[in-house]
Amino acid sequence: MIVVAGEALIDLVPQGTGALAALQPALGGGPYNTAVALGRLGSPAAFCSRVSSDAFGEELLDRLRETGVGVSSVQRGTEPTTLAVATVGADGSAAYSFYVDGTADRLFEAPAALPSGTRAVSFGTCSLVLEPGASAYEELMRRAAAQGVFTALDPNIRAGLIPDADAYRARFKSWLPSVSLLKLSAEDAEWLGGTPREWLTAGPAAVVITRGGEGLTAYTADGGEYAVPGESVEVVDTIGAGDTVNAALLHGLAVRDALSARALAELGPGGWTELLGFAARAAAITCSRAGAEPPYAHELEG
Repeated sequence: MIVVAGEALIDLVPQGTGALAALQPALGGGPYNTAVALGRLGSPAAFCSRVSSDAFGEELLDRLRETGVGVSSVQRGTEPTTLAVATVGADGSAAYSFYVDGTADRLFEAPAALPSGTRAVSFGTCSLVLEPGASAYEELMRRAAAQGVFTALDPNIRAGLIPDADAYRARFKSWLPSVSLLKLSAEDAEWLGGTPREWLTAGPAAVVITRGGEGLTAYTADGGEYAVPGESVEVVDTIGAGDTVNAALLHGLAVRDALSARALAELGPGGWTELLGFAARAAAITCSRAGAEPPYAHELEG
């Protein structure tokens, strides 16, 4: 079981150009997209969050169930669902503004225990910023790591939600001793200020940097560096691409029985190249269609 902990929200995606273009609601949120992608790839997965009991919340849970993702660890609340208004650039890149005050996911409380059989827990995005939920997710991360559970982190920076950048950067560094696999975009790495080698010395067994169409690079604690190019594809938008990478990495590690620091160190050049290539192909498929629509396992066969 791979557990994904974090927010589920509604993306409002423009259907045309200009500030007043019609907005299409779509199910989203970085951790939510990761959970859906894991389910589509065939990994046993569960979602750990707090979701509104409004109509949007019901739709969010329905997709998880349809994808085979467990929802027994999802808390419910009467507060509204968070909204994220997307702006898609000419190159397909997406930026967001958020409506988060008083929403259900902010009131997440750390559960007493993770689901039985949990092998890994993934964290990231808004859920690690918005209090009081952020502290609860942080507690869950530290507790899971202390219990020997493989932990993955994608900070997926949303700068507009972070009131004190320096405080967040310090908090990010405090998480690293509890992180097994750190994945982040080149843009996030630049915003955080630091290098993969610096972060590796703080705790993670591996750091993966995504560079959009230029591909992915993995850095390992033993000094390894492995890179693959991006997959050529006609980009519709990049919504959910990074979340798909998260899921593909975790799925690939799970099928290799490599969800541990020791196993990551033993992957070697061939294993890392194969894993990163799989993640690049999965992300390319997501970019080839509108919204966060990660691929199913059969789309990646061969």
